Amino acid sequence: MMPRMGRGTVMRVIHLISGGDVGGAKTHVLSLLQGLNQAHRVLLVCFMEGPFAQEAREMGIPTQVLPGWNIPRIICRLEELIRTEHFQIIHCHGSRANLMGYLLKKRVQAPVVTTIHSDPKLDYLGRPLSNLTYGAANRAALRHLDDWICVSRQLRDMMVEAGVDPRAAFVINNGVDFSHIHAPVGRGDFWKAHGLQVEPDSVVFGIAARISPVKDIGSLIRAFAAAVSQEPGIRLAIAGDGEQRKELEQLAAKLCPAGTVAFLGWLTDTDSFYNALDVNMLTSLSEGLPYAIPEGARMHCATISTHVGAVSRIVIDGETGFLVQPGDVEALTERMLRLTRDGALRQRLGQAIFEKVKREFSIDATVRTQVEIYETILRRLSHRRGQKEGVLICGAYGNGNVGDETILKAILQQLRDRDPDLPVCVMSKTPRRTALQAKASSIYTFNHFQVRRRMREAKLFISGGGSLIQDATSTRSLWFYLYCIWTAHRKGCRVMMYGCGIGPVKRKLNRWMAAKVLNACVDLIALRDPDSALELEKLGVTRPECHVTADPALLQTVPEGAEQNYVRYREAAGLKEGGAYCLFALRPWGTAKRRLAAFAAAAEYGWKAYGMTPVFFLLEPDKDREITQAVAELVRCPKLLLPPVGDGEVICALMRDMRMVVSMRLHALIFASGQGTPVVGISYDPKVSGFMDYLGQEHYISVEEVTDGALCDLMDGAAASESVEAATVARLRELAGQNGSYAWRLPPGQA
Repeated sequence: MMPRMGRGTVMRVIHLISGGDVGGAKTHVLSLLQGLNQAHRVLLVCFMEGPFAQEAREMGIPTQVLPGWNIPRIICRLEELIRTEHFQIIHCHGSRANLMGYLLKKRVQAPVVTTIHSDPKLDYLGRPLSNLTYGAANRAALRHLDDWICVSRQLRDMMVEAGVDPRAAFVINNGVDFSHIHAPVGRGDFWKAHGLQVEPDSVVFGIAARISPVKDIGSLIRAFAAAVSQEPGIRLAIAGDGEQRKELEQLAAKLCPAGTVAFLGWLTDTDSFYNALDVNMLTSLSEGLPYAIPEGARMHCATISTHVGAVSRIVIDGETGFLVQPGDVEALTERMLRLTRDGALRQRLGQAIFEKVKREFSIDATVRTQVEIYETILRRLSHRRGQKEGVLICGAYGNGNVGDETILKAILQQLRDRDPDLPVCVMSKTPRRTALQAKASSIYTFNHFQVRRRMREAKLFISGGGSLIQDATSTRSLWFYLYCIWTAHRKGCRVMMYGCGIGPVKRKLNRWMAAKVLNACVDLIALRDPDSALELEKLGVTRPECHVTADPALLQTVPEGAEQNYVRYREAAGLKEGGAYCLFALRPWGTAKRRLAAFAAAAEYGWKAYGMTPVFFLLEPDKDREITQAVAELVRCPKLLLPPVGDGEVICALMRDMRMVVSMRLHALIFASGQGTPVVGISYDPKVSGFMDYLGQEHYISVEEVTDGALCDLMDGAAASESVEAATVARLRELAGQNGSYAWRLPPGQA
């Protein structure tokens, strides 16, 4: 068992790498280890002698080489080294190291961590034999390691989509050293030494990369050839080596004038290289966050890059550089010509990217992040193994309903606020999508064996939110959720129903079964409205501790960082900033399909009486599209059918900008009222009218009673009342927050 880490604790970490690495991976590892070595015990183990190991020694990094291909012998030596030196973490870099880490995992207790520098599927692009051997072994080993550290959010999401636990996938930035910026060789001398004929007014474009298919340097050469035909003074320098070098040298000789392109091979003095450039280029098909971008920025190079990986975190198109789509030769040519002809633009972009990288991508920040990741990994190991711990969450998740996904987000946030290391697993219809969106481990809802295993491991089982205990949808769904509660109780879980709605349960057998299971198996029930409490009482549920709170979705707000996403959505949807809009959120239920003309008339009334353009929104696209489009087609005034969006933060911002919301969808009413927007409810289910009553709003009607006049009268009433009172919203949010407090009455952590 690992000790709990405290600030200032010296960690002992062994790093494994093949020793033949070049480019960004080499820079990342050596820079990181040099920083870590200042305060922690690190050891670098290479599997071959060479420049990598030699450079590490020169930087003061403790380094050991275990050469050869006798894998059992190397594993035994590593195991002995780890046990003797008491290393707490095994950190792998690259395919060979990942394989060694996987083999060590079963022999030592230390967690095995890997850094993902690039897309594993593309690492051996263009080398089918290597991909079939090394690539396949690497991808197999990766799945079985303990933690994954990715150099971009895109790579992290890719790994989560591939099935790794989101809780064990971290993000770290490639950092560069700004403490010592010096180019030992001047521009003129550098190009003279490398045989490139450069005039004083020449604009030099350059790329430093492994010369392999994934870097797509062929597109760069074609773009340069088109540009140099118009601007004969420009030059192209390609630093690096690889399997495509000969092929690309032949391409450059065929397309470009003699003396305009130079292949420099691998460089040790990259500072002088970037200092001698005017424009730094990246044309990759796939990347994480390549070092070539911040290293060029460090020398004030203007930058043109393909829009891949996390490059857009540094290169903001038109502000800190130019972005083009991978393989777009025409766009590359146009950007190259623009920078050739505008020296002031080159200077402005070079200064802008320098300031951004210095502010956000220093090596000090990278080392701090790495230490925090190590501390998190070791802290989680201190949880006692073999005991029930953590939470399993069951609900209507993974169906594409934004309301349900927002409830899940609120539940997870409340749990993580109390314990960020708490193991949480979510049952979902689409587990990989849920894992990616919720950043939590997820399993398929109907995988019986996985669900039962997770129940044996979890200490707390959460059922909710939403209306799970009802048979209006189907008896089968009610029985399923009751079965999950019963099974979790049998497996030793504490059981909580979280911010849920109850009813309607109409069938006599279903009412009897619901009462029996809830009384016998549930420890605490938190309800989202008083009507649900009344329904429980009618069912005869008396044993569990019961509290009336509010819907967890009310906790959804619009954080500052979400505004930019909303602005992009608003522009794509055709909404004008400050415009007057009335949003309609409909669903096909009961007699709603016979009320299309009334809905359309209400939309036209909002336009004629209040100048509000009707906009139609799909909260659950697969179910709501048909009825929404049918109503929109009947409307004879300006209107908009908004594109779906799965982000609750963006939806809240959308509701905030509406003058009024008319909705059958409960969570559209919740999102809108949470933003203080006037609402009109169309009740197809008691949960809608129950929420409106709880909100203190009288502007609602049952779907069976909808007529042109009745709906327009309610809109008049909502317009006159202006908005939902802030005090009411604050009170309901406070109640919604109590759901999390009640969960911790049934501690989900260790006993």
